[in-house]
Amino acid sequence: MAGGHPLSEAVATAVVEVGGLLRAWRSDASARSGVWEGDQFKARADAMAHRALSERLGGVDGRIPVVSEEDPDSLRGERPPRYWLIDPIDGTASYVHGFPGYVTQAALVVGGRPEVAAVFAPESGTLYTAVRGRGAWRDGHPMPSCEASPPGRGVLTDNTPEPSGIARRVHEHFGYGAYLESGSISLKLCLVADGSAHLFVKDVPVRDWDVAAPALVLEEVGGLVTRLDGTPFDYRGTYEHTGLVGCADPRTCRTVVRWLAS
Repeated sequence: MAGGHPLSEAVATAVVEVGGLLRAWRSDASARSGVWEGDQFKARADAMAHRALSERLGGVDGRIPVVSEEDPDSLRGERPPRYWLIDPIDGTASYVHGFPGYVTQAALVVGGRPEVAAVFAPESGTLYTAVRGRGAWRDGHPMPSCEASPPGRGVLTDNTPEPSGIARRVHEHFGYGAYLESGSISLKLCLVADGSAHLFVKDVPVRDWDVAAPALVLEEVGGLVTRLDGTPFDYRGTYEHTGLVGCADPRTCRTVVRWLAS
């Protein structure tokens, strides 16, 4: 992978290695077991992947702390000026129930913005990477810029077999004729980035670790990710937000945000 950042190769290697472990662990029922914590199911594999990914990133540069949803202590207090923001498994429900739509991912956040990102989808073996200002790659190949896609043109994506909830409202209002079912939040944003889809809208709680890595991938090919109200993710303060809009065409993103607010 090209990239021109001293940590880009290392983080890509880390998520690919942990993705391989996740595939191996998936055959073990105990790894897929877990408990509900609020609105999220926490599998034993989440903690296992956290340890594996944290150890690998710590081995790259022990001076860079790891912030993870699986480590509550890392979420307390002010954010470090430079840190790894990781999501060991984004799409735990897909992982546990035998669907392919999960990823493992990490982003290096510096001064409140992702600088380096890697997202790996173990079941397809697809690796997305990005370096701020230098572009994004899929499986080591440069990703082209997103094509303009006015509202209603292209593919809407969400994680249900058919559009439901806010996705259904957007689908019907703007007249999307094509729809793609996918799994995790991160994977859907990456599918927008690689041209498989063009718009993703969600109105449930989302966390910075869901968004940081794939948002950098999408933004480096000319797309846009915002909160549901159109404000940017600034990776400061609270880690949780209500919803997001991710789009290949920033103008469409703003149109959808305005309509939702009307």
